[in-house]
Amino acid sequence: MEVGQKGNAASDRYDVGHVQEVIRQAHEELRHLLQQRAEVMKRIGTVKQTIAGLANLFGDGVLSEELLELVDRKSNGRQPGFTKACRMILMESGAALSARDICEHFQQKMPSMLARHKDPMASVTTVLNRLVDYGEAQAVLTNSGRRAWRWIAEPAKESTNASGMQDYQRI
Repeated sequence: MEVGQKGNAASDRYDVGHVQEVIRQAHEELRHLLQQRAEVMKRIGTVKQTIAGLANLFGDGVLSEELLELVDRKSNGRQPGFTKACRMILMESGAALSARDICEHFQQKMPSMLARHKDPMASVTTVLNRLVDYGEAQAVLTNSGRRAWRWIAEPAKESTNASGMQDYQRI
């Protein structure tokens, strides 16, 4: 190997072009799978929202135990986890909510859950950003320029702004 030439023992033994092709194909497959996951998560969000809406109209009694658990509505004698509670609030709202909106909901319905957090706004914001990472929620900007999050279901009328966030038109 000449001085100044980059390489290592492994690349010297194998056809680098072949390796690059395998990497390109793996990259393409990964992008395709991530796109499929995003589509599946949107569909799951829509179905969960539909089931939650029906349960709100007709009562949780119309749902089986398994379905109650799948849509995070099963009461097992203790409060749901913080993430699960944020997920339920966002899913059932049908609109984009700010971290402050979710904190107010907790204060009205589950104040003890907020009491366990030193900085509730930071905790809620962290959970909401994780839900975005999981593909369950989307960060949006309100008309006032504030950040909010909405449950991903069927797409609403939206546009992407210069910062890459979604502008939510119904707020």
